[in-house]
Amino acid sequence: MTMNPNDVIATALIDAFARRGYPCSLPDPNTLAVTFKDGSQAHADITEWRAHAGRNPRADLPGLAAQYADRAVQAFERGPAAAPAGGGARRMLEEGSLRVRLYPESALDERMRAALLTRPLAPGLLETVVADLPDSIVPLNRADLGDVPEHEAFGAALARSVEAEPHYVQATDVDGVKIAHIGEQHRYIGAHAHALRRHFPGPLPFGALVAFPLPEYVAVHEIGTDPHLVLALKTMQEVAARLAGSGERPISPQVYWWRPGEYERMEERAGFYSGRVPDLRPVGVQIEQGEDGRLSVGLVGDPTAELVQGWEAARG
Repeated sequence: MTMNPNDVIATALIDAFARRGYPCSLPDPNTLAVTFKDGSQAHADITEWRAHAGRNPRADLPGLAAQYADRAVQAFERGPAAAPAGGGARRMLEEGSLRVRLYPESALDERMRAALLTRPLAPGLLETVVADLPDSIVPLNRADLGDVPEHEAFGAALARSVEAEPHYVQATDVDGVKIAHIGEQHRYIGAHAHALRRHFPGPLPFGALVAFPLPEYVAVHEIGTDPHLVLALKTMQEVAARLAGSGERPISPQVYWWRPGEYERMEERAGFYSGRVPDLRPVGVQIEQGEDGRLSVGLVGDPTAELVQGWEAARG
């Protein structure tokens, strides 16, 4: 992709990295690709930083780009990192500025995952601790942790994301399938994966179907005996795909089977700080119509087969 010559924000960023000995480019306006001396590359999402930079006078861009480049280079090299504005993790924890944000695995390469405080939530999903600052969202470097254990940083970030940020729960009916949408305008709604029990406090013999299509939405369907599970899966897939295809910075159209277990048996806050994550397994169905008009149903992956077979056996 050819960079827009009038993109002064990108120009300032590329110049800042070049001055530090790191060639870089923007494959798309919101993705930064930095090339290292060994020829490898690291990619970073600069959506929030670009928005922050765009709110400042043009004369300030070189300084803002220099600050970003310094932080990024230190994170890439895993050296002593300069803390994001306001101090290190301990100070940000005490100030309550830590949050958790979900990303698709493809958004962070191996080098970035090593540099940033991130961990797998489920196959294809990563959760990352970020600092919610007044003018930007800054991913937290592992080097910024200091004396703060990883599980404590994640716990504080989850607690603030779930308890301090507003959210709504809206019940909808899509082709007879009841879906609850947990949402809001901020980008930390995915943290509610750790608090689904508060939304579904009753017994869940089959668990639930969950999707994380956008940073602002989590979709949940409680699995019951009606409607048929295959219909519920098909509908959830369509809803997740539609949302992921219509919003900015989509996470994933993948649907997951949430199996409440040991994590949910912990008190909610204890779960946040446990260093553990809920049991979320990717599931899916493929439905095709043959030449004779009959529909054939394909179960995608072993977790789907386990779910459907257990559900049908329980129905008797």
